[in-house]
Amino acid sequence: MSGAVGSVAGMELTFEQLDDAALVAVIDAAVSALTDDRVRLQNGQQRLQLLVDAVRLDARLSAWRSALAAEVEQSGVAVAEHGTSTVTWLADATCMTRRAAGRLVIEGQRLTRFPTVAAAAAEGCVLPEQAQAITQVLDGLPTDFDTDQLRQAEELMVGFADTHNAHDLRSLSRYLVEVLDPDTVQAREAARLERDLRAAKHNRHLSFDSDGHGSVRIRGSLPVVDAEPFIRLIDSYTAHAARGIDRLDPLTETTTPAQRRADALTAMIDRHLAQSLAPSHGGDRPRVVVAMSYDVLVKTATDAGLLHGHLLGTGEPIAASTLRQLLCDADIMPTVLGSRSAVLDVGRAQRLVTPAIRAALEIRDGGCVFPGCDKAPNACHAHHIMPWWAGGVTALHNLVLVCPHHHGIVEPSHNPTADRWQVRLPANGPAHVIPPRRVDPKQTPRIHNRFTAPMRT
Repeated sequence: MSGAVGSVAGMELTFEQLDDAALVAVIDAAVSALTDDRVRLQNGQQRLQLLVDAVRLDARLSAWRSALAAEVEQSGVAVAEHGTSTVTWLADATCMTRRAAGRLVIEGQRLTRFPTVAAAAAEGCVLPEQAQAITQVLDGLPTDFDTDQLRQAEELMVGFADTHNAHDLRSLSRYLVEVLDPDTVQAREAARLERDLRAAKHNRHLSFDSDGHGSVRIRGSLPVVDAEPFIRLIDSYTAHAARGIDRLDPLTETTTPAQRRADALTAMIDRHLAQSLAPSHGGDRPRVVVAMSYDVLVKTATDAGLLHGHLLGTGEPIAASTLRQLLCDADIMPTVLGSRSAVLDVGRAQRLVTPAIRAALEIRDGGCVFPGCDKAPNACHAHHIMPWWAGGVTALHNLVLVCPHHHGIVEPSHNPTADRWQVRLPANGPAHVIPPRRVDPKQTPRIHNRFTAPMRT
């Protein structure tokens, strides 16, 4: 579309004559107009078509955004301007999670490798999830396919996007091989299965993310051969629970199959712990760490009020009823900042932090203190602000938590004139991260947004 959008000095401007920043401003203004709550369409069919058009428009913007993210990563502009990676900068600038920012960059990089897919995505003919599925299939094609075969595969997959959703597109890799190289399909399929097995083992993972509303999302991936016994075990616990439902109070809320699987996982964990099968962790049995005052601990354990502390692992508040269960079943390690019960300053006596200091750091910092980083406390190093080699002490006032990546960025140099990122810890506030002069001539301190959010009590 190339219509006139404005004028400068009496001259009309077209979209093609505007730079990207100006075009974004035009799009922003148009979207603001769309938010008007007036009903402008006369019938339901027009509204349905508008929804389809909105989905396609969103797809086009997503493709442009992904391409821009890939270009920013390729150019290294985030490192040059802010001394940090594109992912970290983007997470800090937009309040995206690092996971989401990283996924955006990866999606953009994939699209740059497949121009036909990128063009279709830019035109709104391929949705973002379809583009992701297509690029994953193309990445998995045999490495000995020539350029013509890869181009044909890309065109076929883009054509399939007209009639196949993302889930269906991911299942078409074998079909592509059959079409492009039918004589070797059996041997290639066997080799593909071996590759998939190696990839599945390499990509296995398990992660835990708090949703901020009392739940923890569990995400993971296992090779099918390892997942099979796990699924069977879950199913056995689920079946046992399902048989027990008939004996429950008929007024009890009916559980869904997904809920029963969640209950089965909890039952497995409870049984494991009850039989003391868990290995030691850090030289001691696993324990729950609750951050709160002793008086509140005692009061909350006996009263019906709300808990004024949090679980150290997730940072989530817990109810008094939950606390009473923990007091019955688990070890409780009281962690009180400044308490005489724990040594929180070992001076020059040792370089490594003590368990008490480590627990206090995790409570105070809540994770990596570098702005934009969301690494959890257990993924961070204890960083000496004044290095040990420079006479720094191992004490809370000289320590902060930083992830391995940002540890390398803030670690002081032996050269006192080096222009590097620095960490400062005020007496009455959170850690300040000071940018180098090449990034900010004024060296304005930056604070992680977790310290500026409203505090839970």
